[in-house]
Amino acid sequence: GPEIESERYCFEALNTPADHPARDMQDTFFLDTSDRPLLRTHTSSVQIRVMEQSPPPIRIIVPGRVYRRDTADATHNPTFHQIEGLYVDRNVTMADLKGTVEFVFKELLGKDVKLRFRPHYFSYTDPSLEIDFSSPLVRKMGKEWLEIAGCGMVHPNVLRNCGIDPDVWQGFAFGFGIDRLAVMRYQLDDIRELVNNDVRFLRQF
Repeated sequence: GPEIESERYCFEALNTPADHPARDMQDTFFLDTSDRPLLRTHTSSVQIRVMEQSPPPIRIIVPGRVYRRDTADATHNPTFHQIEGLYVDRNVTMADLKGTVEFVFKELLGKDVKLRFRPHYFSYTDPSLEIDFSSPLVRKMGKEWLEIAGCGMVHPNVLRNCGIDPDVWQGFAFGFGIDRLAVMRYQLDDIRELVNNDVRFLRQF
């Protein structure tokens, strides 16, 4: 999907209108034109585009670059990459979501990874969950659990905004930052190394 988005695709169709408090947490870069396009804060805008154009069932994976007004430091960058998954079909349940997410992260991080799900709030899913994981690598960092992703059942308002009847169709979505996963997997000290293009650093891999 496009990295320059409209407020409708990035926020409003995702059940996050202009006066919604969640907008403060995703403050972003607006372009100085009359229709206020912006650099997308998440790849969820692609979910809206697909649901508008394709009737269910829908199964997509959405990788892409996103932008937020973060101060660059060892663990944050104003530009990073996300992967999201969306599944819309009949009779989709939270069990389908949890099983899919467990499979994804065990494939990415190894079979010894343990996951836990905590209630959370996202405007575009309901119910919503944060995902933490535990592994030997996390424990080596001196922690038992580390937050890794967000997920939830697609909010009925989001389905309605795309012309999909939530009484017939249900769905789940999940998303996570792949830069942070790479930092953990390869035990890097600074997330900025992923974009600095230092050949000495790249030759290690």
